[in-house]
Amino acid sequence: MTNPTPIILYVEDNPENRLLVRRILMAEGFDIHEASSAAHALQVLKSLQPDLILMDINMPEMDGYTLSGHLKEMPHLRRVPIIALTANVMRGDRERILGAGFDGYIQKPVDVDSLPEDIHRFLSEVGHG
Repeated sequence: MTNPTPIILYVEDNPENRLLVRRILMAEGFDIHEASSAAHALQVLKSLQPDLILMDINMPEMDGYTLSGHLKEMPHLRRVPIIALTANVMRGDRERILGAGFDGYIQKPVDVDSLPEDIHRFLSEVGHG
């Protein structure tokens, strides 16, 4: 049975971005958890089973590409969609992100109105919405 309140993990090193996304998604009724780095995300995921992971690409120490690769290797996370939430919007970035194993892509700056719809769409694609 699916959790009635979708659990989202947001991995982002910028505190202002975390605050904005948390406010938007909490207002929509999501259960939002945050990690400020890839290492922090790995720690949080030892005790959290999210329905979806939102992840920045450009983070210090370990970038989103590397972290998503690690997460996709973990049996309990293989079916959890990992969505890039990134300012990487140059030609070819979307294709590179999706080609690296991300399940979706949302562009920064965040569109306050469309972010919840995007999250619901990604969740419904994997049967969590």
